[in-house]
Amino acid sequence: MLPFLRCAAGFGLLSTSLLPACSGPAPATDARRVFRYNQPESLTSLDPAFARNQANTWAVTQLYNGLVELDDSLKPGPSLARRYDISPDGRRYTFTLRPNVFFHDSEVFAGGKGRRVTAQDFVYSFRRLLDGATASPGGWIFRGKVLEKADGEPSDTCFVAVNDSTLRIHLQEPFIPFLGILTMPYAYVVPREAVQRYGKDFREHPVGTGPFQFKEWDEGNAIIYHRNPGYWKKDAQGQRLPYLDAVQISFIQDRKTEFLTFMQGKLDFLSGIRAGSRDLLMYPDGRVRDDFQGKFRLQKVPYLNTEYLGMQQDLRNLRGDNLATGQALQDKRVRQALNYALNKPELLAYFLNNVGKPGHSGFVPASLPSFDAQQVPGYTYQPDKARQLLRAAGYGPGLKPLRLRLSTVAETKEYAEYYQKKWAEVGVQVDIDVNQGAAHGELIDNGRAAFFTRSWLGDYPDAENYLALFYSKNFAPAGPNKTHFRRPAYDQLYEQAKLEQNTQERYALYQQMDRLIVEECPVIAVYYDEVVRLTQNNVRGLTPNPMNQLVLERVRKE
Repeated sequence: MLPFLRCAAGFGLLSTSLLPACSGPAPATDARRVFRYNQPESLTSLDPAFARNQANTWAVTQLYNGLVELDDSLKPGPSLARRYDISPDGRRYTFTLRPNVFFHDSEVFAGGKGRRVTAQDFVYSFRRLLDGATASPGGWIFRGKVLEKADGEPSDTCFVAVNDSTLRIHLQEPFIPFLGILTMPYAYVVPREAVQRYGKDFREHPVGTGPFQFKEWDEGNAIIYHRNPGYWKKDAQGQRLPYLDAVQISFIQDRKTEFLTFMQGKLDFLSGIRAGSRDLLMYPDGRVRDDFQGKFRLQKVPYLNTEYLGMQQDLRNLRGDNLATGQALQDKRVRQALNYALNKPELLAYFLNNVGKPGHSGFVPASLPSFDAQQVPGYTYQPDKARQLLRAAGYGPGLKPLRLRLSTVAETKEYAEYYQKKWAEVGVQVDIDVNQGAAHGELIDNGRAAFFTRSWLGDYPDAENYLALFYSKNFAPAGPNKTHFRRPAYDQLYEQAKLEQNTQERYALYQQMDRLIVEECPVIAVYYDEVVRLTQNNVRGLTPNPMNQLVLERVRKE
């Protein structure tokens, strides 16, 4: 066990603490075996049933495992299931569990020793997600997919423990991305004993199977994990993982302070750089400034996020200026003109130091394997074409004026002002309506914003997760279709793609759907995001991927 000191202001790893120093001598801890990262956003729970944001997801990923996991190329592969089989009709998944996996030692088990994981633990964990009493936001990963009764409730046989080492999941119909969904933290396994012992306090008393086990959480100050000495994974040389002895999570909310703390060597890793720090660190073309060359490693990698502008297709809930905007946006030529008027590469260079790729294809981001810019050509900067389309729609010099209202939030106001300027250049006047994040989301979900800024961060690495935003049965607020886009031809392609088991043929259907979205233009894909990750030079084995996961089981510090 590592030496810790308890402080009045919190607790910290000696010689690596980000917190106020404690008084009194103590033995030193080797900082090379402690990984320190900061979590500026709110972390609300260490229960995987509530892993709805990056903060919770990163924290629980170190503590738990699921049946399957993503490799570096975003393909699902075995994890706690050593193998799996999918029936020819795509409706039955059979998982054979590893025999040597145990929950962390905990007082909830007899003698305090972690017991072996069985198939029944997965049945319990999955049913818990669907239980209304749990109130998990993750029930959607199974709802509407697994076998259901006539009343829409999950069937008693949708999850079946055939024996201790064999689990079966029955789907209503084939759903090709299902393995990808099972890699999500919502699907991590938890022990019934811990949930029943702690109830809602399980959020701060986590018991998992992962590479690290929970030590302490001083809310607002730090979380400490220790190495799980009985972790089931080994490296290629037979050495038991993880290599690190501990993980320390701090909660510095101010981004500038966070960046300075990293530059002082008191954090090992930083993900996402805000504008002020980004300008300090990078030239407008994305290169690291000379002053910082060699001081740390910078990785700029694709991120499963599309920043977009949405245009409401359903006028029923629009009022006032939003109704007038919505009526004008019913004309496809207007929607297309707004897209052609934006200089997306200029936006990225001016505001984001070229972190991101311009949205010159469809809605599906460039980091997904089905992406093909040649198969799905989108909109480039063509202001003259924008003016032509507007004139054809009846707007422009000598014609009626076009005035729109764009809803956004404070964080993206400067982008909105840039859009406003570019649209003014082609004769469109746009007023900007700035709202708080929650109010902005509510306006969009309830169809009261005609024109709005939004982003879609992928839940799992399949284009279906993005294309579902335009399926007519997914209308917001219940579903992700924020624009209430509806086309029978699109729905038919979507339903066909969900059943298509041939990968290349499914990708062709995805591309056909994305081309339809480009043509109809219910959204403007502004850019496909990238994430900047900084690591200290002595960190090894921290590999990025487009999901921006934080996986520490193979990380070393030299």
